[in-house]
Amino acid sequence: QVQLVESGGGLEQVGGSLRLSCAASGSIFSFNRVGWYRQAPGKQRELVASVTLGGITSYADFAKGRFTISRDTGKGMIYLQMNSLKPEDTAVYYCAVDRGSDRYWGQGTQVTVSS
Repeated sequence: QVQLVESGGGLEQVGGSLRLSCAASGSIFSFNRVGWYRQAPGKQRELVASVTLGGITSYADFAKGRFTISRDTGKGMIYLQMNSLKPEDTAVYYCAVDRGSDRYWGQGTQVTVSS
């Protein structure tokens, strides 16, 4: 079983920055992909950014140029640096990892951007 614990969410003003962290149990090398998703009220969960075991990153269009996904394999951590925040970035952000055909989710962390 994989456990993921997110932190770093909160209230931020428009144009500000936040760094989300995800602590993963088990070796990150056992995950073929790790990523961040978000879900706003009344909307479907959507991919924000992901990185494969080989280091290939992928970003949603709204995240390109503003968000950066990274990982520290030694510490078992996955990060999402979010800059130039906008009100539409308000959502619950989830960390997720893929191991084979299984996907594991964290409990989520709330990000609220005020104008």
